Amino acid sequence: MSDDTPILPGLSPVESLPIHAKFDGGAISSNGGALLLREAGRSRGLSALLASCIADAREPSRVVHSYETMIQARMIAIACGHEDCDDLDALRHDPALKIACDKRPHASIGLASQPTLSRLENAVSWRMLARMGLGMVDTFCDSYVRVPDRIVLDIDDTVDLAHRDQQLSLFSTHAGDTCFQPILIFEASTQKPVAAILRPGKRPSGEEAARVIGHVIRRIRANWPRVEIMLRGDGHYGTPEVMDVLEDTGCSYVLGLPTNARLKVIAAPWSEDAATRRALNDKDVLRRFFQTDYAARSWRKERRVIARVEARRGVGVETRFIVTNIPGGRAKHLYEKLYCARGRMENMIKEHKTYLASDRTSCHRWEANQFRLLLHTAAYWLMLDLQNAAPRKSRWRRATFETIRTTFLKIAARIETLKTRIRVSFPTATPNTPVITHMLTAIAARAP
Repeated sequence: MSDDTPILPGLSPVESLPIHAKFDGGAISSNGGALLLREAGRSRGLSALLASCIADAREPSRVVHSYETMIQARMIAIACGHEDCDDLDALRHDPALKIACDKRPHASIGLASQPTLSRLENAVSWRMLARMGLGMVDTFCDSYVRVPDRIVLDIDDTVDLAHRDQQLSLFSTHAGDTCFQPILIFEASTQKPVAAILRPGKRPSGEEAARVIGHVIRRIRANWPRVEIMLRGDGHYGTPEVMDVLEDTGCSYVLGLPTNARLKVIAAPWSEDAATRRALNDKDVLRRFFQTDYAARSWRKERRVIARVEARRGVGVETRFIVTNIPGGRAKHLYEKLYCARGRMENMIKEHKTYLASDRTSCHRWEANQFRLLLHTAAYWLMLDLQNAAPRKSRWRRATFETIRTTFLKIAARIETLKTRIRVSFPTATPNTPVITHMLTAIAARAP
């Protein structure tokens, strides 16, 4: 930086000494922890995977930024809290980000700028995106050291507000605005992402949900032929098409079931009994559970339906239903311990959408927005790997991605390029240095 950088105005003196603050520190980065993300990305190989699905029609002799490097830059920038392409216009010469993308920190050519990144996002076709989506399922399977005996998949959709005139955006009365409504699938016990699919801003039909679930399950079974799969979802996934595809693929399920007139009639005696018991015992809340065999007209056979009847003082009686093909087990256990546990998926969606800004789908073409959704899912993998690399019994294993970012990524670092090495100097007062060392050691041990 030149010496004529203006001094920041308005800073009050300290013990009568004036403060002269300038933006002239040189090769200093506020993203020093991006080096951790670089190692996590190398072990996972997501940038290479996504780049391999894109046909590069550019003239090779004129290419400055490879697709893999651009994808790596976007993934790491998103994880560091810079989710917009515009952010890289200011950060393309950030020395830590350049190192994270395998570039020398003092190289004259920085990272790709926003126009270059936007051209990349709009270069993808739906066939390339399909290959990326299947590759992400393979990444999920490859993330296990040993093939698990059983996995639990949680599926849900979330509102992603649009910017009016965009492909696939629709007005939603629930959201009160035009939006997308992407489907997200996570593995419940490990919080690993399985699929992220952009779709119009309306509730998915049974046929659409069954098609998505069928593709995901068949891809998992291509990697793990004998794994047991259980799927959990709320009421609008409890459709005959979804249940049929799960049964045909040998999967178990616990799905919410929308209430209808026939189910209300079946539940009426239990509702009256719950209300009476609550009043007689003078309780604020009383719950009862029952199960029955039930078949709607559109179902191909009878299935096990479990109901939770809840009587509340001053509110009345509310009945909710789930449907499952799991044999045996008490109704209360299946509802409270198995079905209600899917509520943890809300935290995974929050990490994906709020902390990694996966709702920043502001392109016009739906293909570009789907590609962005995959980039944010790749950044989710990097953050999850950092979280899992923390000491097993430490509080960092349960920390949010925002806490992980502010503690381990947003670290000041001075970076110098010497003749024989690159020297990175972190502040002497950097907190949690033993944890950072442990993370790097754990990530390096997992690297191929």
